[in-house]
Amino acid sequence: MDRERKRNVGNRYLIIVLSLGFIFGCKDDVKPEVEEIVEFIEEPKEVFEFGFNVDDYVVKKDTIRRGDSFGEILERNNIGYPTIFNIAEKAKDTFDIRRLQVGKPYTLLCSKDSLETPKCFIYQPNLEEYVVINFQDSIHAYTSRKPITYIEKTATGIINNNISETLQEQGLSPRLAYKMADDIYAWTIDFRRLQKGDRFKVIYTDKFIDDTIYTGVHNIKAAYFEHNKEPFYAFEFVTDSTKGIVDYFSEDAKNLRRAFLKAPVKFSRISSRYNLKRRIAVYGFKLRPHRGTDFAAPIGTPIMATANGTVIDSKRRGGNGNYVKIRHNATYETQYLHMKKRKSKVGDFVKQGDVIGWVGMTGNTGGPHVCYRFWKNGKEVDPFKQKLPEAKPISDSLKVEFLKFIEPIKTQLDNIHFLEDVFEEQNQPEHKLKQTENLISLNH
Repeated sequence: MDRERKRNVGNRYLIIVLSLGFIFGCKDDVKPEVEEIVEFIEEPKEVFEFGFNVDDYVVKKDTIRRGDSFGEILERNNIGYPTIFNIAEKAKDTFDIRRLQVGKPYTLLCSKDSLETPKCFIYQPNLEEYVVINFQDSIHAYTSRKPITYIEKTATGIINNNISETLQEQGLSPRLAYKMADDIYAWTIDFRRLQKGDRFKVIYTDKFIDDTIYTGVHNIKAAYFEHNKEPFYAFEFVTDSTKGIVDYFSEDAKNLRRAFLKAPVKFSRISSRYNLKRRIAVYGFKLRPHRGTDFAAPIGTPIMATANGTVIDSKRRGGNGNYVKIRHNATYETQYLHMKKRKSKVGDFVKQGDVIGWVGMTGNTGGPHVCYRFWKNGKEVDPFKQKLPEAKPISDSLKVEFLKFIEPIKTQLDNIHFLEDVFEEQNQPEHKLKQTENLISLNH
């Protein structure tokens, strides 16, 4: 009945008001005045969330609190334990109700009556996924995902100070800078030594959940960076669709990545470099060689293996604190010190980018960071001064496919104009002459 009444009220309708000069006893020679007032009323849009029309329910939203359980949440909302047990039993094949995590949001869809009895429990383990336990008719549970939208965008910029400030001035995500610095050009351009006047163009994709929740930059499709007046193209290309391996290549199919990541942590800064002649005031300026590179990062930041390899040491010892050491091949080994917690154990095979621990302050350290040490042929060296091997090159069979794939993307990238070039072109005498000629032509 309520829904039918709402539908009738909500339908678009026309109101006509007749205004008569004389309603009662009007003379024959007096014609009634008719005035039409037209009013359109928009039918209210139905609001759906998680696949349900929320207008049909009393909606209660909350987050899982410490000590909460599925049973306690339903009991607080007037459902008895025999019913709760039955719901949990029927739902267990789809979702284990013991996996509710503190801080995660949930929604109760309740009846529209004085009792407001829950009819459905919806749990969100992350922004994209949600679990529905529906018990309003029969009991059933399922997992679903919110719709994802990807929007392709372009951006350009000129470096005056650093790339982050350049992006910030344009209201763009700093993640673009991090992705270009860490994922694409890590071994090609030193983003800590950019020159004033360096400039870039980028084609990237923004990700939205449910068309409303912005989750940041999803990927960079292609980029062009002009550093010291030298151009560097980069194109994203899937080299192994089965394993989901994606790399960035130059316009001539050269892999931009190296066999080693440039840093074991993302979004970090170097707080202390490899320096065999270091002297420290607190030790009376005695010679204290630093055989590692310190990357400052907040406590809890994931530490990544910089290359594929096998863990040969994982322990806590003295000034090193918690650390992990990896043998990559017969030539190279790396070590990661001062971890808050270690994730990898001896014997584990880890791939480049795998998390092996988290940044901490264990051992001798004055602040949160990871000390990254690098061995070549058994000797500790500065990784930034080594000519490290490139990552696996693109195969000959894929090279033809790659060159064909990037052809339209390169054209798209080349047709993105820098703003200063557009302004300069508009201020050229011949351009002004064309504008004048067009104006004269329009006036005639």
